[in-house]
Amino acid sequence: MKAMVLEQIMRMDEKSFPLVLKEVEQPVPAGNEVLIEVATCGVCHTELDEIEGRTPPPRLPVILGHQVVGRIAALGPTAQRFKGGERVGVAWIFSACGKCEHCRAGEENLCREFRATGRDANGGYAEYMTVPEDFCTPIPAVFSDAEAAPLLCAGAVGYRSLKLTGLKDGQPLGLTGFGASGHLVLMMVKQRYPHSPVYVFSRSEGEQAFARQLGAAWAGGIEATPPELLQCIIDTTPAWTPVLAGLRALRPGGRLVINAIRKEKGEQRALLGLDYAAQLWLEKEIKSVANVTRADVSEFLQLAAELPMRPEVQEYALTEANQALRELKGRQIRGAKVLRIS
Repeated sequence: MKAMVLEQIMRMDEKSFPLVLKEVEQPVPAGNEVLIEVATCGVCHTELDEIEGRTPPPRLPVILGHQVVGRIAALGPTAQRFKGGERVGVAWIFSACGKCEHCRAGEENLCREFRATGRDANGGYAEYMTVPEDFCTPIPAVFSDAEAAPLLCAGAVGYRSLKLTGLKDGQPLGLTGFGASGHLVLMMVKQRYPHSPVYVFSRSEGEQAFARQLGAAWAGGIEATPPELLQCIIDTTPAWTPVLAGLRALRPGGRLVINAIRKEKGEQRALLGLDYAAQLWLEKEIKSVANVTRADVSEFLQLAAELPMRPEVQEYALTEANQALRELKGRQIRGAKVLRIS
């Protein structure tokens, strides 16, 4: 089968091609695994972090991609959840132990044996992949393959982030950064919290304009002053400066949720500028988001289907994966980027 393979960690620029198109052996499902014929796979900023070595190191070589939509093509010897032919999705969570205190409490995203799709196991930048059957999620019929892909990560982690804010209808929400996840959270808020104004902070004027088009009450620069203090902010950037700026924009007792797998080490010096009295005092909170659970994915897909939520997508061929990633790094973003595999 054809796959775009990451063979080594490297810095990605206009001249580098970190993913190599290769013919590799088609995987065979073992045990309770299923074989998925991949139709589409979303392109995520986390893949840039994997390529450039900012996440826990992936196994190498590895096939990236953790927003996978396809159909079940074969079953492992003990797999029995599906019959074959069903359309399913695979998210960032590839597997967890199912036995530890976190898994038993419904917090499998915190499991010490958590395995990530496209990092610890081959993902969806390929024509086929295998995954344990219990970690597949049926895709609602209302979505096309391309629309469904970004819902599996950008949407699901955005859903988890929004839950963690504790937002109540009528309270103002801030979104820092406005890529794939941000634009889906805005859509959710407009439907679930119709009286909550959304304020978007972005360094990109294009993203600011896109946010206003989708219904944001206000959009401005990362360190701009919003029209009012905010109850909650979701930060999706890799930098620390937006966190400090966001803390200034919070109401007393407000919460800032960081929806990012990492923050840039070179920016840590920005934390030295933290003004406790102005930015953190009065019971303000900072909370991080770690991965997603299967429940996050299935609950969000059901919600998205009921609305229904239509993510804006840009499609690329599998062979154009490097181009899509370069555009993502260059902030050439409008909605979500998706690879069309079959």
